Amino acid sequence: MAEDLWSPIAHVYDPLMAGSIDGTDDVAHDHGIVRALSCKYKPNKQVAGDPSRTIFASRLNPKTDENSLRRCFSEYGQIKQLRLIRDIVTGFTRGYGFIEYEEEYSARKAFVQANKSLLDGSEIFVDFERERILKNWVPRRLGGGFGGNKESGQLRFGGRDRPFKKPIIVNSDSNSGYKKWDYKDSSHQKNRDFQHKDGRFGSERGGNYSRSDSREFRDRGDRGGNSERNYRSRERGRESLESKYRDRGYRNEERRNR
Repeated sequence: MAEDLWSPIAHVYDPLMAGSIDGTDDVAHDHGIVRALSCKYKPNKQVAGDPSRTIFASRLNPKTDENSLRRCFSEYGQIKQLRLIRDIVTGFTRGYGFIEYEEEYSARKAFVQANKSLLDGSEIFVDFERERILKNWVPRRLGGGFGGNKESGQLRFGGRDRPFKKPIIVNSDSNSGYKKWDYKDSSHQKNRDFQHKDGRFGSERGGNYSRSDSREFRDRGDRGGNSERNYRSRERGRESLESKYRDRGYRNEERRNR
C-alpha cells in the first residue's frame, strides 16, 4: 500500500524528506534542514494573484529584463501580470521571476513547454509557484526549497528539478517476493566449485592450493627458461670457437701458398 502511494513529487513539504534523495531519511544531514525544521514559515499574504495560474521561472540570464521575459512567456497565453525579482540595493535581477496568466490552461502550457527552453542564451527552469500551493512550504533562504547545487552540499529533492528516487524496500521475509541470492544454489557457483575442485583449477588432484604451489610453478618455469638460455649460450660459444679455428686454418694455408 505504501508503495502505491509513492510519488516522485512532494505533495506536502517536509524538510527532512526534501533532504533525502528517496525521501526516507530520518536524521537531518545538514544545518539547513535543521533550520527549516525549526522555523514556521507563513506565506506572504500581500502577494496578489492566483497561485494556480502563476508560473515560477528561474536560472535567468542576468541580462534578461521584464520585456524579454514577457516576450518569451506571452507565447503560451495572455499574461495578467509579471514580476522580475531584483536586488533591493543594487537593482540587478536575482535570476528568477513570476508570471501570472489570465487562464490556468496557459499556465499549464507554459509549465510543460517552457521548461529547459533558451532565453537570452540561458536554459531556464520553469515550475508552478510553490509558496502558496504546497502545504508547509519553507523557502530556500530558510534551509528548505527544492533543487540546489551539489557543490553546496544542500540538495533538496521532491521537486520538478530533482524528483525523489524510488526507495529500495529490503524485506528479509521469504514470502514477500524478495529472494536473497544464494551462491550455493547457483549454477555459476557449481561450475566454479568444479573448476577449483580440491583447491586446484581444473585439477582432480588432492591438496590445498597455496602460494607454495604457485611458487613451485614459477620456479619450475624459471629452471626451464634458464636451461634454454644455457643451451643457447653453449651453442654460441661452440660456433664462436669453430669460427676462430676456421679463420686460423685459412691464415696458415695462405702462408704456405706464398
